[in-house]
Amino acid sequence: MVNLHDSWKAPLQAEFDAPYMAALKEFLVAERDKGKRIFPKGSEWFHALDATPLEQVRVVILGQDPYHGEGQAHGLCFSVKPGVRPPPSLINIYKEMKSDLGLEPPSHGNLEAWAKQGVLLLNAVLTVEAGLAASHQGKGWERFTDAVIRLVNDQPRPVVFILWGSYAQRKAAFVDRQRHLVLASAHPSPLSAHNGFFGSRPFSKANEFLMANGEGPIDWKLT
Repeated sequence: MVNLHDSWKAPLQAEFDAPYMAALKEFLVAERDKGKRIFPKGSEWFHALDATPLEQVRVVILGQDPYHGEGQAHGLCFSVKPGVRPPPSLINIYKEMKSDLGLEPPSHGNLEAWAKQGVLLLNAVLTVEAGLAASHQGKGWERFTDAVIRLVNDQPRPVVFILWGSYAQRKAAFVDRQRHLVLASAHPSPLSAHNGFFGSRPFSKANEFLMANGEGPIDWKLT
């Protein structure tokens, strides 16, 4: 059973019925049958779409693929489960949040509170083999998440798309910048954060846009 909010089910039904999704399912079942471990667990593959209903999406943050370490991934990009040490990219996100908004970094890495406020934390690829980064790329997930982004792009309400790194920027290149705000910068990875991520102020810019368009701001504080 696919776990996602009802608001997404009908608009995405054609994707679930498409041959590429059947092939993706066959691939995932075959990987499991070989004894390979897949992150996150099956009930959390669509967690981003379960935590944030379509009509409530106000901000989209795009990631690439899930964390491949033990106990990290739970279906929200850049987020880890409670009790799991925040990874380096998330630590840098917290540093920018403090610089931008003056908010102290939390002791955890769980971004569920953002998702519940309308921040769609979407990875381009929704599964990964344990210990093997990018192992499920090119299997069909990208086509599915393109459809998700198009659905958000077509919504009447203005949305902020936060695109960190060239991968996210290419994936969402079709977003209508006349209606939506696109905030593009370097990725928060330690390898690139000093090349334009730090100082980009995505959190305050997102809230300024939302408020200017009659939307409430996101409370980015994590407790």
